[in-house]
Amino acid sequence: MQLRKTMWMLTALSAMSLMMTACGGDDEIASCTSDSQCSEDEVCQTAAGVCVQTCEQASDCPDSAKNCEPLSSTDTRKVCKCTVGTSFCADEYGEGFTCSASTRVCTDDDDTNPNPNPGGSCSGTAQSTCGYGQFCSSGTCTAVPAPTCANFDPTKGGKTPVWNASTSSGPIIYSVTRESYSGDSFCSGNTTAKARVQAYIPSSSTLTFPDQKSALPGLFYVTVNGQPQDGDALIRQSEYTRSSDGKTVDFIMNFCPGQSSTTLSIGLYFDNGNEICAQINK
Repeated sequence: MQLRKTMWMLTALSAMSLMMTACGGDDEIASCTSDSQCSEDEVCQTAAGVCVQTCEQASDCPDSAKNCEPLSSTDTRKVCKCTVGTSFCADEYGEGFTCSASTRVCTDDDDTNPNPNPGGSCSGTAQSTCGYGQFCSSGTCTAVPAPTCANFDPTKGGKTPVWNASTSSGPIIYSVTRESYSGDSFCSGNTTAKARVQAYIPSSSTLTFPDQKSALPGLFYVTVNGQPQDGDALIRQSEYTRSSDGKTVDFIMNFCPGQSSTTLSIGLYFDNGNEICAQINK
């Protein structure tokens, strides 16, 4: 009888131990290099080297990763992503785990700095796996250029820059390049300076760019004397392209510098985003 009682107690203790392991934050994150190494309802987040859960909506996801978003700007499969700056990763996996700012997965590496030093490797374009305020350029994370034009120089009558990579969270304009400088119907047949603009919404944000250029979130063109003007009015809908996941946009802006003009200095920014300069020459 005593032996039977002892065996029953051992069985009960074993069951309690299993429950504590499951509920006490000791879950493990499976590492991977390809989808074949993950379970049926997971895919491999290759940038982080871990398996992540697939989803259709946020309610499919665990508390530690309650955002159901495309895996990347080039992979539309939806996966569960964590939120930077919350304690859910530690609650799920234990002390020391945080949400990676670059990959949006729970990790015990020190990756909570939303603006890691530029120079890390990356692939593709836009933000890729780079920190906020950086973009992937030729396989290297590169900081967006500082606004050095008169448009953003208050000593020359320009607008004072206010963007800060550590405290801001708006869309990042990472490229402004000359498209053309010639006559166009946009300026009633007169000289039109066209600039191609590329921007991204940070991966840590749940926001996306709109389908219609008229709904862009506070895009402004700043003149050389520091005056902001609505930027969406300078874009044709036919020259506005949004990525499938809504995280990046590529559009042409049209400026009317005047017939005798041979160069145009432009300043651009989104609300709460970086200021950027470009000079378009004829």
